[in-house]
Amino acid sequence: MAQSKKVLWTLGLVALSGVAVTATVQAKQPGASPWTKHENLPTVVGADGQDHTATCSGYPGTDPKFSFWEKRGTSKNLVVFFEGGGACWDAYSCSYPNQFYTSAIPSNADPANYEGIFKLDNAANPVKDWTFVYIPYCTGDVHVGSADKTYYPGLTLHHRGYDNFMVVLDWIRNHVDAPKNILVTGSSAGGYGATAHFPWLAEAYPNAHMYVIADASQGVSTTTWDTYGRVSWNPQLPQWIFGPPPTSAPGSEFLSRAAATYPHAKVSQFTTAVDSVQVSFYGAMLALGYGPGVSCLTSPVVDWNQQMLGTLGTYASESKNFRYYVANGTYHTIMRSPGFYTENSAGIIYSNWVTAMLQNRGGTGGSGGGDWKDAACPTCLMPLTCP
Repeated sequence: MAQSKKVLWTLGLVALSGVAVTATVQAKQPGASPWTKHENLPTVVGADGQDHTATCSGYPGTDPKFSFWEKRGTSKNLVVFFEGGGACWDAYSCSYPNQFYTSAIPSNADPANYEGIFKLDNAANPVKDWTFVYIPYCTGDVHVGSADKTYYPGLTLHHRGYDNFMVVLDWIRNHVDAPKNILVTGSSAGGYGATAHFPWLAEAYPNAHMYVIADASQGVSTTTWDTYGRVSWNPQLPQWIFGPPPTSAPGSEFLSRAAATYPHAKVSQFTTAVDSVQVSFYGAMLALGYGPGVSCLTSPVVDWNQQMLGTLGTYASESKNFRYYVANGTYHTIMRSPGFYTENSAGIIYSNWVTAMLQNRGGTGGSGGGDWKDAACPTCLMPLTCP
């Protein structure tokens, strides 16, 4: 009975948080340049030398067709954005799209409607004149899966986020000529996509300055989930960084290992101190048997907070090309939010912090210095106490 209540509590947080699994459509931007939607995509031979076909999850009753968007900018710079939308990994979680994960691309989806870095008429937007490639999310695998998984008769999902990325990457390589700067970012599940896949873009454009922002994707998980949960997707990570098998790297080490491999890339994470959606997914891992917890067995909230801060501290001490921004509150994601231009709890407006990241090439090995520093609200680096 206690576990059932815990599952319902977790589902309630996920459903109420909405941001993680469903996009909030904003008003059209006045005067925004048109976006081009690319659909009916052919099978390609990817950068890994394998054949890849793009598809969404194929959850019963949904449209399995995958598409992506691009918009040309006036500068010689590129943004690659990975959309968020939860995750699923077993028969229970995969049975609840729109609570645990987004299973298809909404028919009314259009990046021109979004806020944050997509608000191209905002003078404070540091990437307003960049070319954009927007990668939707509809596979439940944080953009890294390459498997068709049958969870029970009648429910087979296409966890093909990695294949979708390989198809989009093929298009980028054929249509985007030698960008000077590349920002790879994404929110929630998309932050993991940005973390896992920016090395492919770094290899495709070795002369570009590389920037990475993982938004609300801190990699807090349990060893049990890393071993028995995410393997449902057959996750594909760059082997020159992580090696086989995919369970060899804890989720909390994804970004640090990639940052170490590319020391000239500028790499960062954004989170709130107690991100309710990240906490709810961590709670779901525990409630569904992928535990025990790590640092506080009596509170998933405290457990998540302590692990998150411990990871950021390790990154900050070991990776000279890494910075963090920890904001006050419990909200989830910022890159597609109006808060991109107003969040100031860490003593600097977040859009200004990103601008400093993109402008300053000084510091050790070109990884930045100047105004691009770790930032946190006055109490945000104080771990919560386990009850």
